[in-house]
Amino acid sequence: MIEVRELHEMPELERVYALFDDIWHFGSADPPITMELMRALSHAGGYVAGAFDGGRMVGASVGFLAAGGALHSHVTGSIAGRGIGFELKQHQRRWALERGLTHITWTYDPLVRRNAHFNLAKLGARPAEYLPCFYGVMEDAINQGDESDRLLASWPLTAPHVEALARREPGERTPVPEGAVVALADEGGRPVPGPVDAPVVLVAVPPDIEGLRRADRGAAKAWRHAVRDVLGGLMAEGRAVTGFAAKSYYVVERL
Repeated sequence: MIEVRELHEMPELERVYALFDDIWHFGSADPPITMELMRALSHAGGYVAGAFDGGRMVGASVGFLAAGGALHSHVTGSIAGRGIGFELKQHQRRWALERGLTHITWTYDPLVRRNAHFNLAKLGARPAEYLPCFYGVMEDAINQGDESDRLLASWPLTAPHVEALARREPGERTPVPEGAVVALADEGGRPVPGPVDAPVVLVAVPPDIEGLRRADRGAAKAWRHAVRDVLGGLMAEGRAVTGFAAKSYYVVERL
């Protein structure tokens, strides 16, 4: 059984740092968080928590209070599988609600399919803003020099669909809306733009952007710029991302 609890002491924070390094392999790159900053955030009332399987740390998350009654979840990492990420997020949600907060926000790479599905379909968060090259060019082993485009996800903690998903009720699969038009397709591993002037459009992302960066940097770059142009462009026009369908497509609607 996975236990999630807050962390405060330096030996625990050293374990968080080591876990994050195992996930991202910082090397000479700057880490997303330092032990000293985690210590300061924890002491000042921010969110620093770890997930444990027995005595083994298998996940961790660090966040800070943000304007507008929100917690901003800066970095979260976990060992893949077993629902550890979900347990971390639900602990974070309870922590925020106990403090009268209404939303949790975080950023994620829009090209990573599994994260899009997790954030939108399993948690019920919704992208609020497209942020081109938000952190500059990333040099860790996972991002490998890619531009750090991010979606700002906003998680309305008391929305009915979020509460239902927290109770693990069925509903995490978003069907492809009838009549939706594909605005960005995956054809032979390459992004192919389509029509965008429709009430509901679909924006594809590649199956495995991390593997694609290693195998074909040109194709990975093409996907980065295509999604930036199409998804970012649609959001800049005021269209809303309302789901992630078939574990492949952002659903974008004109509201």
